[in-house]
Amino acid sequence: MPDPDPSVPVPVPPAPPVPPTTPVPLSALLAREDLALRQIAGPTAPDPAIHWAHASEMADPYPYLLGGELVLTAGVHIPEAAGSGTYFDDYVARIVAAGGVALGFGVAPVHDSVPRALVEACDAYELPLVEVPPRTTFSGVARAVWQLMAQARLAELRRVTEAQQSLAAAASRPDPVPSVLRQLAQRVGGRAVLYGPDGAEIAAAGRKTDAARSLSHLAAVVQPARGPASATDTTAGTHLAAYALGTGQGFVLAVAAPERTSGDHTIASVAAVLLALLTGEHQSGTGAARSSALVRLLLGAAPETVAPLLGADERWAVIHAQPDGPAPDPVAASALGTALGSPLVDVDGDVVRVLLPADREVAPQPGWTCGVSAPSGPRDWPAADTQAARALARARATRSPLIRHGERAALSDLVPGADAAAHARTLLAPIATAPALVETLRTWLSLHGSWDRTAVALAVHRNTVRQRIARCTALLGTDLDDPDVRMELWFALKQY
Repeated sequence: MPDPDPSVPVPVPPAPPVPPTTPVPLSALLAREDLALRQIAGPTAPDPAIHWAHASEMADPYPYLLGGELVLTAGVHIPEAAGSGTYFDDYVARIVAAGGVALGFGVAPVHDSVPRALVEACDAYELPLVEVPPRTTFSGVARAVWQLMAQARLAELRRVTEAQQSLAAAASRPDPVPSVLRQLAQRVGGRAVLYGPDGAEIAAAGRKTDAARSLSHLAAVVQPARGPASATDTTAGTHLAAYALGTGQGFVLAVAAPERTSGDHTIASVAAVLLALLTGEHQSGTGAARSSALVRLLLGAAPETVAPLLGADERWAVIHAQPDGPAPDPVAASALGTALGSPLVDVDGDVVRVLLPADREVAPQPGWTCGVSAPSGPRDWPAADTQAARALARARATRSPLIRHGERAALSDLVPGADAAAHARTLLAPIATAPALVETLRTWLSLHGSWDRTAVALAVHRNTVRQRIARCTALLGTDLDDPDVRMELWFALKQY
Protein backbone atom coordinates (compact mmCIF):
# COMPACT_ATOMS: atom_id res chain seq x y z
CA MET A 1 0.00 0.00 0.00
CA PRO A 2 1.56 3.37 -1.02
CA ASP A 3 2.31 5.96 1.63
CA PRO A 4 -0.16 8.87 1.72
CA ASP A 5 0.99 12.06 -0.01
CA PRO A 6 1.84 14.55 2.77
CA SER A 7 1.10 17.47 0.45
CA VAL A 8 -2.54 16.44 0.09
CA PRO A 9 -4.63 17.36 3.13
CA VAL A 10 -6.66 14.49 4.49
CA PRO A 11 -10.22 15.57 5.31
CA VAL A 12 -11.16 14.92 8.92
CA PRO A 13 -14.80 13.85 9.21
CA PRO A 14 -16.86 15.32 12.05
CA ALA A 15 -17.13 13.12 15.10
CA PRO A 16 -20.33 11.07 14.78
CA PRO A 17 -22.77 10.84 17.67
CA VAL A 18 -22.19 7.85 19.91
CA PRO A 19 -24.78 5.73 21.75
CA PRO A 20 -25.79 7.00 25.21
CA THR A 21 -23.97 4.22 27.05
CA THR A 22 -21.22 4.23 29.63
CA PRO A 23 -18.01 3.72 27.59
CA VAL A 24 -15.20 1.38 28.59
CA PRO A 25 -11.55 1.81 27.57
CA LEU A 26 -10.10 -0.67 25.08
CA SER A 27 -7.26 -1.34 27.53
CA ALA A 28 -9.78 -2.75 30.03
CA LEU A 29 -10.98 -5.23 27.41
CA LEU A 30 -7.41 -6.19 26.50
CA ALA A 31 -6.69 -6.80 30.19
CA ARG A 32 -9.29 -9.57 30.36
CA GLU A 33 -7.21 -12.76 30.55
CA ASP A 34 -10.21 -14.93 29.67
CA LEU A 35 -10.43 -13.28 26.24
CA ALA A 36 -6.70 -13.33 25.36
CA LEU A 37 -7.11 -10.37 23.00
CA ARG A 38 -3.99 -8.73 21.57
CA GLN A 39 -3.59 -5.35 19.88
CA ILE A 40 -1.39 -5.73 16.79
CA ALA A 41 -1.82 -2.38 15.03
CA GLY A 42 -2.91 1.19 15.54
CA PRO A 43 -2.12 3.62 18.34
CA THR A 44 -2.31 2.67 22.00
CA ALA A 45 -2.74 6.21 23.23
CA PRO A 46 -5.06 7.85 23.82
CA ASP A 47 -7.03 4.85 25.04
CA PRO A 48 -10.12 4.60 22.79
CA ALA A 49 -13.51 4.45 24.50
CA ILE A 50 -15.77 1.59 23.39
CA HIS A 51 -19.52 2.12 23.54
CA TRP A 52 -20.51 -1.30 22.16
CA ALA A 53 -19.28 -4.32 20.19
CA HIS A 54 -20.77 -5.00 16.76
CA ALA A 55 -20.08 -8.09 14.64
CA SER A 56 -20.33 -7.53 10.87
CA GLU A 57 -19.18 -9.36 7.76
CA MET A 58 -20.26 -6.55 5.45
CA ALA A 59 -17.66 -5.27 3.00
CA ASP A 60 -18.90 -1.78 3.93
CA PRO A 61 -20.24 -1.67 7.50
CA TYR A 62 -20.60 2.13 7.44
CA PRO A 63 -24.44 2.22 7.11
CA TYR A 64 -24.85 -0.04 10.15
CA LEU A 65 -22.62 1.76 12.67
CA LEU A 66 -23.65 4.45 15.15
CA GLY A 67 -20.12 5.39 16.23
CA GLY A 68 -18.06 4.24 19.16
CA GLU A 69 -18.15 0.54 18.25
CA LEU A 70 -15.56 -2.19 18.42
CA VAL A 71 -16.25 -3.79 15.02
CA LEU A 72 -15.74 -7.56 15.00
CA THR A 73 -15.12 -9.53 11.79
CA ALA A 74 -13.83 -12.95 10.78
CA GLY A 75 -12.92 -11.69 7.29
CA VAL A 76 -15.66 -13.59 5.45
CA HIS A 77 -16.19 -10.56 3.24
CA ILE A 78 -12.55 -10.32 2.11
CA PRO A 79 -12.05 -11.36 -1.57
CA GLU A 80 -9.07 -13.51 -2.56
CA ALA A 81 -7.26 -10.70 -4.42
CA ALA A 82 -7.83 -8.12 -1.67
CA GLY A 83 -4.15 -7.83 -0.77
CA SER A 84 -3.13 -6.50 -4.17
CA GLY A 85 -5.64 -3.62 -4.34
CA THR A 86 -7.13 -0.94 -2.15
CA TYR A 87 -9.75 -3.16 -0.52
CA PHE A 88 -8.35 -3.03 3.01
CA ASP A 89 -7.59 0.67 2.75
CA ASP A 90 -11.18 1.40 1.70
CA TYR A 91 -12.60 -0.95 4.34
CA VAL A 92 -10.73 0.65 7.23
CA ALA A 93 -11.42 4.17 5.94
CA ARG A 94 -15.18 3.51 6.00
CA ILE A 95 -15.05 2.20 9.59
CA VAL A 96 -13.12 5.29 10.69
CA ALA A 97 -15.57 7.56 8.84
CA ALA A 98 -18.49 5.88 10.61
CA GLY A 99 -16.91 6.51 14.00
CA GLY A 100 -15.75 2.98 14.79
CA VAL A 101 -13.06 3.16 17.46
CA ALA A 102 -11.41 -0.26 17.02
CA LEU A 103 -11.46 -3.36 14.81
CA GLY A 104 -11.36 -6.92 16.13
CA PHE A 105 -10.28 -9.64 13.67
CA GLY A 106 -11.17 -13.24 14.49
CA VAL A 107 -8.47 -15.75 13.53
CA ALA A 108 -10.04 -18.98 12.16
CA PRO A 109 -12.05 -20.47 10.68
CA VAL A 110 -11.68 -18.31 7.54
CA HIS A 111 -8.16 -16.91 8.01
CA ASP A 112 -5.20 -18.48 9.81
CA SER A 113 -3.73 -15.07 10.59
CA VAL A 114 -4.59 -11.40 10.30
CA PRO A 115 -3.91 -10.19 6.71
CA ARG A 116 -0.78 -8.06 6.55
CA ALA A 117 -2.50 -5.48 4.35
CA LEU A 118 -5.19 -5.01 7.02
CA VAL A 119 -2.51 -4.37 9.66
CA GLU A 120 -0.92 -1.72 7.42
CA ALA A 121 -4.27 -0.06 6.72
CA CYS A 122 -5.10 0.16 10.43
CA ASP A 123 -1.67 1.68 11.13
CA ALA A 124 -2.19 4.20 8.34
CA TYR A 125 -5.63 5.27 9.56
CA GLU A 126 -4.66 4.99 13.25
CA LEU A 127 -7.42 2.49 13.98
CA PRO A 128 -6.58 0.02 16.77
CA LEU A 129 -6.59 -3.54 15.44
CA VAL A 130 -7.19 -6.38 17.90
CA GLU A 131 -6.50 -10.03 17.19
CA VAL A 132 -9.24 -12.34 18.50
CA PRO A 133 -7.88 -15.89 19.08
CA PRO A 134 -9.81 -18.96 17.84
CA ARG A 135 -11.01 -19.95 21.30
CA THR A 136 -12.66 -16.55 21.92
CA THR A 137 -16.11 -16.05 20.43
CA PHE A 138 -17.45 -12.71 19.28
CA SER A 139 -20.42 -13.12 21.64
CA GLY A 140 -17.92 -13.58 24.47
CA VAL A 141 -16.25 -10.30 23.52
CA ALA A 142 -19.62 -8.53 23.37
CA ARG A 143 -20.59 -9.96 26.76
CA ALA A 144 -17.29 -8.78 28.26
CA VAL A 145 -17.95 -5.28 26.89
CA TRP A 146 -21.40 -5.32 28.50
CA GLN A 147 -19.97 -6.50 31.83
CA LEU A 148 -17.33 -3.77 31.81
CA MET A 149 -19.97 -1.18 30.93
CA ALA A 150 -22.16 -2.33 33.83
CA GLN A 151 -19.20 -2.11 36.21
CA ALA A 152 -18.33 1.36 34.93
CA ARG A 153 -21.94 2.49 35.27
CA LEU A 154 -22.13 1.21 38.84
CA ALA A 155 -18.86 2.94 39.72
CA GLU A 156 -20.14 6.19 38.20
CA LEU A 157 -23.40 5.96 40.15
CA ARG A 158 -21.45 5.41 43.36
CA ARG A 159 -19.27 8.43 42.58
CA VAL A 160 -22.28 10.65 41.89
CA THR A 161 -24.09 9.46 45.03
CA GLU A 162 -21.07 10.11 47.23
CA ALA A 163 -20.65 13.54 45.64
CA GLN A 164 -24.30 14.42 46.26
CA GLN A 165 -23.99 13.45 49.91
CA SER A 166 -20.78 15.45 50.38
CA LEU A 167 -22.31 18.50 48.65
CA ALA A 168 -25.40 18.33 50.85
CA ALA A 169 -23.19 18.10 53.94
CA ALA A 170 -21.15 21.06 52.72
CA ALA A 171 -24.31 23.13 52.26
CA SER A 172 -25.13 22.67 55.95
CA ARG A 173 -21.78 24.03 57.16
CA PRO A 174 -21.43 27.54 58.66
CA ASP A 175 -19.73 28.69 55.42
CA PRO A 176 -22.01 26.87 52.94
CA VAL A 177 -21.10 28.60 49.66
CA PRO A 178 -17.30 28.16 49.91
CA SER A 179 -17.81 24.63 51.25
CA VAL A 180 -19.99 23.61 48.29
CA LEU A 181 -17.49 25.10 45.84
CA ARG A 182 -14.61 23.22 47.50
CA GLN A 183 -16.47 19.93 47.36
CA LEU A 184 -17.45 20.48 43.72
CA ALA A 185 -13.89 21.34 42.67
CA GLN A 186 -12.58 18.26 44.48
CA ARG A 187 -15.16 15.93 42.94
CA VAL A 188 -14.57 17.03 39.34
CA GLY A 189 -10.82 17.53 39.78
CA GLY A 190 -10.86 21.12 38.61
CA ARG A 191 -11.96 24.61 39.61
CA ALA A 192 -15.38 25.95 40.62
CA VAL A 193 -16.24 29.66 40.60
CA LEU A 194 -19.35 31.57 41.69
CA TYR A 195 -19.94 34.83 39.78
CA GLY A 196 -22.24 37.58 40.99
CA PRO A 197 -24.88 39.48 39.01
CA ASP A 198 -22.26 42.01 37.88
CA GLY A 199 -19.95 39.23 36.57
CA ALA A 200 -17.45 39.62 39.41
CA GLU A 201 -15.96 36.54 41.04
CA ILE A 202 -17.55 36.11 44.48
CA ALA A 203 -15.94 32.84 45.59
CA ALA A 204 -13.78 30.12 44.04
CA ALA A 205 -12.19 26.80 44.96
CA GLY A 206 -9.83 24.28 43.39
CA ARG A 207 -6.62 24.62 41.48
CA LYS A 208 -6.26 27.68 39.28
CA THR A 209 -6.55 27.27 35.55
CA ASP A 210 -5.10 28.98 32.50
CA ALA A 211 -8.65 29.14 31.13
CA ALA A 212 -9.81 31.63 33.80
CA ARG A 213 -10.57 34.32 31.23
CA SER A 214 -12.50 31.89 29.02
CA LEU A 215 -14.43 30.68 32.07
CA SER A 216 -15.41 34.25 32.92
CA HIS A 217 -16.54 34.88 29.35
CA LEU A 218 -18.62 31.68 29.35
CA ALA A 219 -20.27 32.73 32.63
CA ALA A 220 -21.28 36.02 30.99
CA VAL A 221 -23.02 34.08 28.22
CA VAL A 222 -25.46 32.41 30.61
CA GLN A 223 -26.47 35.46 32.61
CA PRO A 224 -30.20 34.69 33.06
CA ALA A 225 -31.42 38.07 31.87
CA ARG A 226 -29.79 37.76 28.44
CA GLY A 227 -28.65 34.22 27.71
CA PRO A 228 -29.29 30.48 27.98
CA ALA A 229 -29.49 28.60 31.28
CA SER A 230 -26.22 26.71 30.67
CA ALA A 231 -23.32 26.57 28.25
CA THR A 232 -20.17 24.51 27.63
CA ASP A 233 -16.86 25.09 25.88
CA THR A 234 -13.38 23.57 25.60
CA THR A 235 -10.14 25.55 25.81
CA ALA A 236 -6.67 24.03 25.58
CA GLY A 237 -7.92 20.62 26.69
CA THR A 238 -9.88 22.05 29.63
CA HIS A 239 -13.63 21.51 29.62
CA LEU A 240 -15.68 24.50 30.74
CA ALA A 241 -19.31 24.63 31.87
CA ALA A 242 -21.48 27.43 33.23
CA TYR A 243 -24.89 27.22 34.93
CA ALA A 244 -27.23 30.13 35.61
CA LEU A 245 -28.57 29.70 39.14
CA GLY A 246 -32.34 29.59 39.19
CA THR A 247 -32.88 32.45 41.63
CA GLY A 248 -33.46 35.20 39.10
CA GLN A 249 -30.70 37.23 40.74
CA GLY A 250 -27.99 36.76 38.11
CA PHE A 251 -25.65 34.37 39.94
CA VAL A 252 -23.68 31.90 37.78
CA LEU A 253 -21.72 28.77 38.68
CA ALA A 254 -18.77 28.01 36.37
CA VAL A 255 -16.65 24.85 36.36
CA ALA A 256 -13.33 24.07 34.66
CA ALA A 257 -12.30 20.40 34.65
CA PRO A 258 -10.00 18.07 32.68
CA GLU A 259 -12.93 15.82 31.74
CA ARG A 260 -16.58 16.18 30.89
CA THR A 261 -18.64 13.10 31.73
CA SER A 262 -22.33 12.68 32.43
CA GLY A 263 -21.44 12.09 36.07
CA ASP A 264 -19.51 15.37 36.25
CA HIS A 265 -22.50 17.17 34.74
CA THR A 266 -24.85 15.62 37.32
CA ILE A 267 -22.55 16.58 40.19
CA ALA A 268 -22.25 20.16 38.92
CA SER A 269 -26.04 20.36 38.49
CA VAL A 270 -26.58 19.31 42.11
CA ALA A 271 -24.10 21.96 43.24
CA ALA A 272 -25.94 24.56 41.11
CA VAL A 273 -29.25 23.70 42.79
CA LEU A 274 -27.72 23.98 46.26
CA LEU A 275 -26.04 27.29 45.43
CA ALA A 276 -29.31 28.58 43.97
CA LEU A 277 -31.01 27.88 47.29
CA LEU A 278 -28.17 29.43 49.27
CA THR A 279 -27.95 32.60 47.18
CA GLY A 280 -31.68 32.95 46.57
CA GLU A 281 -32.62 33.08 50.23
CA HIS A 282 -30.30 35.96 51.05
CA GLN A 283 -30.79 37.99 47.88
CA SER A 284 -34.55 37.83 47.41
CA GLY A 285 -35.42 38.87 50.96
CA THR A 286 -37.85 35.95 51.27
CA GLY A 287 -35.66 34.11 53.75
CA ALA A 288 -35.22 37.22 55.91
CA ALA A 289 -38.97 37.87 55.93
CA ARG A 290 -39.76 34.30 56.94
CA SER A 291 -37.11 34.41 59.69
CA SER A 292 -38.59 37.66 60.98
CA ALA A 293 -42.07 36.15 61.00
CA LEU A 294 -40.86 33.11 62.93
CA VAL A 295 -39.06 35.23 65.52
CA ARG A 296 -42.16 37.39 66.09
CA LEU A 297 -44.37 34.33 66.51
CA LEU A 298 -41.93 32.83 69.03
CA LEU A 299 -41.91 36.12 70.93
CA GLY A 300 -45.70 36.10 71.22
CA ALA A 301 -46.98 38.10 68.23
CA ALA A 302 -50.43 37.18 66.90
CA PRO A 303 -50.55 35.34 63.54
CA GLU A 304 -52.56 38.14 61.91
CA THR A 305 -49.81 40.66 62.68
CA VAL A 306 -47.12 38.34 61.27
CA ALA A 307 -48.91 37.31 58.06
CA PRO A 308 -48.10 40.55 56.15
CA LEU A 309 -44.39 39.72 56.45
CA LEU A 310 -45.01 36.66 54.28
CA GLY A 311 -46.05 38.87 51.39
CA ALA A 312 -49.56 37.58 50.73
CA ASP A 313 -53.21 38.50 51.12
CA GLU A 314 -55.18 38.20 54.34
CA ARG A 315 -56.82 34.89 53.43
CA TRP A 316 -54.89 31.63 53.19
CA ALA A 317 -55.49 27.94 52.46
CA VAL A 318 -53.85 25.00 54.17
CA ILE A 319 -52.96 21.96 52.06
CA HIS A 320 -52.22 18.50 53.42
CA ALA A 321 -50.53 16.24 50.88
CA GLN A 322 -49.39 12.63 51.07
CA PRO A 323 -47.16 11.00 48.42
CA ASP A 324 -48.28 7.87 46.61
CA GLY A 325 -44.88 6.30 47.29
CA PRO A 326 -42.44 6.42 50.23
CA ALA A 327 -42.65 8.96 53.03
CA PRO A 328 -41.66 12.45 51.84
CA ASP A 329 -38.24 13.92 52.49
CA PRO A 330 -37.39 17.65 52.62
CA VAL A 331 -36.40 17.69 48.94
CA ALA A 332 -39.74 16.19 47.83
CA ALA A 333 -41.62 18.56 50.14
CA SER A 334 -39.77 21.57 48.75
CA ALA A 335 -40.55 20.42 45.20
CA LEU A 336 -44.25 20.18 46.08
CA GLY A 337 -44.18 23.67 47.59
CA THR A 338 -42.54 25.00 44.43
CA ALA A 339 -45.21 23.34 42.27
CA LEU A 340 -47.99 24.86 44.38
CA GLY A 341 -46.26 28.24 44.51
CA SER A 342 -45.41 28.56 48.19
CA PRO A 343 -42.16 28.33 50.18
CA LEU A 344 -44.09 27.74 53.43
CA VAL A 345 -43.77 23.97 53.66
CA ASP A 346 -43.65 21.59 56.63
CA VAL A 347 -42.98 17.83 56.66
CA ASP A 348 -45.06 16.21 59.40
CA GLY A 349 -44.44 12.45 59.34
CA ASP A 350 -45.83 11.08 56.09
CA VAL A 351 -47.80 14.28 55.36
CA VAL A 352 -46.57 17.55 53.87
CA ARG A 353 -48.38 20.71 54.97
CA VAL A 354 -48.31 23.82 52.81
CA LEU A 355 -49.59 27.29 53.68
CA LEU A 356 -50.75 28.96 50.47
CA PRO A 357 -52.33 32.36 49.68
CA ALA A 358 -55.99 31.74 48.96
CA ASP A 359 -55.92 33.54 45.61
CA ARG A 360 -53.66 30.85 44.09
CA GLU A 361 -55.31 27.98 42.30
CA VAL A 362 -54.58 24.52 43.69
CA ALA A 363 -54.44 21.82 41.01
CA PRO A 364 -53.94 18.05 41.50
CA GLN A 365 -50.24 17.20 41.77
CA PRO A 366 -48.95 14.02 40.07
CA GLY A 367 -47.83 11.47 42.64
CA TRP A 368 -49.63 13.20 45.55
CA THR A 369 -53.03 12.97 47.26
CA CYS A 370 -54.11 16.39 48.53
CA GLY A 371 -56.68 17.88 50.88
CA VAL A 372 -57.36 21.63 50.78
CA SER A 373 -58.96 23.73 53.51
CA ALA A 374 -61.41 26.55 53.00
CA PRO A 375 -59.84 30.05 52.74
CA SER A 376 -59.30 31.54 56.17
CA GLY A 377 -57.56 34.36 57.97
CA PRO A 378 -54.39 33.85 60.05
CA ARG A 379 -56.42 33.67 63.26
CA ASP A 380 -58.26 30.61 61.90
CA TRP A 381 -55.19 28.74 60.62
CA PRO A 382 -55.53 25.94 63.25
CA ALA A 383 -59.12 25.27 62.13
CA ALA A 384 -58.01 25.32 58.49
CA ASP A 385 -55.28 22.80 59.35
CA THR A 386 -57.96 20.44 60.71
CA GLN A 387 -60.09 20.96 57.59
CA ALA A 388 -57.16 20.07 55.32
CA ALA A 389 -56.45 16.92 57.33
CA ARG A 390 -60.04 15.77 57.00
CA ALA A 391 -60.12 16.59 53.30
CA LEU A 392 -56.96 14.50 52.83
CA ALA A 393 -58.58 11.59 54.70
CA ARG A 394 -61.60 11.77 52.37
CA ALA A 395 -59.32 11.95 49.32
CA ARG A 396 -57.44 8.83 50.46
CA ALA A 397 -60.64 6.94 51.20
CA THR A 398 -62.16 7.75 47.80
CA ARG A 399 -58.83 7.53 45.95
CA SER A 400 -59.26 11.07 44.65
CA PRO A 401 -56.15 13.12 43.81
CA LEU A 402 -57.55 16.26 45.47
CA ILE A 403 -60.54 17.11 47.66
CA ARG A 404 -61.46 20.53 49.00
CA HIS A 405 -63.15 21.20 52.31
CA GLY A 406 -66.80 22.11 51.73
CA GLU A 407 -68.54 25.05 53.29
CA ARG A 408 -71.23 22.72 54.68
CA ALA A 409 -70.21 20.79 57.79
CA ALA A 410 -69.59 17.10 57.27
CA LEU A 411 -70.64 14.35 59.68
CA SER A 412 -67.04 14.05 60.88
CA ASP A 413 -67.15 17.73 61.85
CA LEU A 414 -70.05 17.02 64.25
CA VAL A 415 -68.22 14.30 66.21
CA PRO A 416 -65.16 15.12 68.36
CA GLY A 417 -62.05 13.74 66.72
CA ALA A 418 -60.93 11.72 69.75
CA ASP A 419 -64.35 10.08 70.11
CA ALA A 420 -64.52 9.27 66.39
CA ALA A 421 -61.04 7.72 66.43
CA ALA A 422 -61.83 5.61 69.51
CA HIS A 423 -65.06 4.38 67.91
CA ALA A 424 -63.19 3.48 64.70
CA ARG A 425 -60.55 1.51 66.58
CA THR A 426 -63.18 -0.48 68.46
CA LEU A 427 -65.35 -1.18 65.41
CA LEU A 428 -62.44 -2.21 63.16
CA ALA A 429 -60.43 -4.10 65.80
CA PRO A 430 -61.33 -7.57 64.39
CA ILE A 431 -59.62 -6.77 61.07
CA ALA A 432 -57.00 -4.28 62.28
CA THR A 433 -54.19 -6.83 62.16
CA ALA A 434 -54.83 -7.52 58.46
CA PRO A 435 -54.04 -4.35 56.44
CA ALA A 436 -55.13 -6.08 53.21
CA LEU A 437 -58.64 -6.57 54.64
CA VAL A 438 -58.87 -2.95 55.81
CA GLU A 439 -57.75 -1.58 52.43
CA THR A 440 -60.05 -3.93 50.52
CA LEU A 441 -63.05 -2.95 52.66
CA ARG A 442 -62.23 0.75 52.25
CA THR A 443 -61.93 0.45 48.46
CA TRP A 444 -65.01 -1.78 48.11
CA LEU A 445 -67.19 0.65 50.07
CA SER A 446 -65.85 3.68 48.18
CA LEU A 447 -66.79 1.94 44.89
CA HIS A 448 -70.30 1.10 46.09
CA GLY A 449 -69.68 -2.62 46.42
CA SER A 450 -68.45 -3.17 42.84
CA TRP A 451 -66.39 -6.36 42.69
CA ASP A 452 -64.83 -5.65 39.30
CA ARG A 453 -63.89 -2.02 39.98
CA THR A 454 -62.45 -2.94 43.37
CA ALA A 455 -60.36 -5.71 41.78
CA VAL A 456 -58.99 -3.24 39.22
CA ALA A 457 -58.25 -0.61 41.88
CA LEU A 458 -56.35 -3.11 44.04
CA ALA A 459 -54.74 -4.97 41.10
CA VAL A 460 -56.07 -8.33 42.32
CA HIS A 461 -58.53 -10.93 40.99
CA ARG A 462 -62.22 -10.32 41.67
CA ASN A 463 -62.42 -13.66 43.51
CA THR A 464 -59.75 -12.34 45.89
CA VAL A 465 -61.98 -9.32 46.58
CA ARG A 466 -64.97 -11.60 47.25
CA GLN A 467 -62.93 -13.75 49.63
CA ARG A 468 -61.61 -10.73 51.54
CA ILE A 469 -65.06 -9.11 51.88
CA ALA A 470 -66.48 -12.44 53.06
CA ARG A 471 -63.68 -12.61 55.62
CA CYS A 472 -64.48 -9.05 56.77
CA THR A 473 -68.15 -10.00 57.15
CA ALA A 474 -67.24 -12.99 59.29
CA LEU A 475 -64.73 -11.16 61.50
CA LEU A 476 -66.89 -8.07 61.99
CA GLY A 477 -69.99 -10.19 62.58
CA THR A 478 -72.22 -7.90 60.59
CA ASP A 479 -74.22 -7.68 57.36
CA LEU A 480 -72.39 -5.62 54.75
CA ASP A 481 -75.53 -5.44 52.60
CA ASP A 482 -77.14 -3.23 55.24
CA PRO A 483 -76.81 0.49 54.26
CA ASP A 484 -76.60 1.55 57.91
CA VAL A 485 -73.72 -0.87 58.48
CA ARG A 486 -71.94 0.40 55.40
CA MET A 487 -72.37 4.02 56.54
CA GLU A 488 -70.99 3.26 60.01
CA LEU A 489 -68.02 1.34 58.60
CA TRP A 490 -67.29 4.09 56.09
CA PHE A 491 -67.29 6.68 58.86
CA ALA A 492 -64.96 4.53 60.93
CA LEU A 493 -62.57 3.95 58.01
CA LYS A 494 -62.33 7.69 57.44
CA GLN A 495 -61.15 8.14 61.04
CA TYR A 496 -58.89 5.07 61.03
